[in-house]
Amino acid sequence: MISLTRPEIEALIDLSAAATAIEDAYRAASSGRIRLPPVGHITFPDHDADCHIKYGHMQGDSTFVIKVATGFPHNGKHDLPSGNGIVLVMSAETGAVKAMLHDEMVLTDVRTGLGGAIASRALARTDSKDALIVGTGPQARRQIEAHATLLPGLSFRVWGRDTDKVAQLVRDMSHVCDVTPVSDLKTATRNADVIVTATGSSAPLLMSDWVDAGTHITAVGADAPGKQELDVALVARADLLAVDLASQCLDHGEVCHAAQLGLIRPDDVTEIGTLLQTPERGRNDERQITIADLTGLAAQDIAMANAVLTAWRGQNL
Repeated sequence: MISLTRPEIEALIDLSAAATAIEDAYRAASSGRIRLPPVGHITFPDHDADCHIKYGHMQGDSTFVIKVATGFPHNGKHDLPSGNGIVLVMSAETGAVKAMLHDEMVLTDVRTGLGGAIASRALARTDSKDALIVGTGPQARRQIEAHATLLPGLSFRVWGRDTDKVAQLVRDMSHVCDVTPVSDLKTATRNADVIVTATGSSAPLLMSDWVDAGTHITAVGADAPGKQELDVALVARADLLAVDLASQCLDHGEVCHAAQLGLIRPDDVTEIGTLLQTPERGRNDERQITIADLTGLAAQDIAMANAVLTAWRGQNL
């Protein structure tokens, strides 16, 4: 059995190769080539925390993947990371454990960042220059990293409730790209071409009347029941709603709130994999408002695990 620690896994990650693998995984998910059972959720209300269990099997693969990821946002008070987890790669022929990737959340963080950047690249205006990152946690950092890799023409501004955390994020990411802090979310929203929301919010942060025509929004925070970052009126107003998996997002993603109120219908959403397969179904007008609602797929976890193990085997032939 292969057993890898977080530092070993991080050393094997190539963002560009992983992005290609995740795009292929999106296409496979939307074409029915991956079995994706419903996501498992465990909540810990006393700690404002949760655990996700995601699993799936790619048609024809000799292995399947089970991913467990936790989010305990108050761990910082105890000098502990807010996220943790493990990925198991198991034989689809015998059920044996083939690899244990003790990634401590890094694979989930990286694939979520890349998923967001893939969505933005597919749907944002081609002349987009200014990106607004809403949030200051680990995922905000991964979104900047991934967007800077896949959309190198962007400059970034960061907003968060905690100005000290905003300043720290700007300092940490300044070696990657052009990053500046902002204090007024409403004004920053109106000035942005691309907006990425990456928070654990349970109430809307972006209001509909703040968003101008032509804006693209990638929302990654609403990955569990009860979470919400966007005003339902904004979701209903969007010209194009993209999701990573329709059934999942309509159950507990950003779009579910508007759907439950009857503001949108299930057939108003289009999966990212479908848009990648048929780009003509994406943005076709510079004034369209587009939204990508990403709840995270086991398909991405499969892609990341396979990419890491392929790189490991390449070094250990």
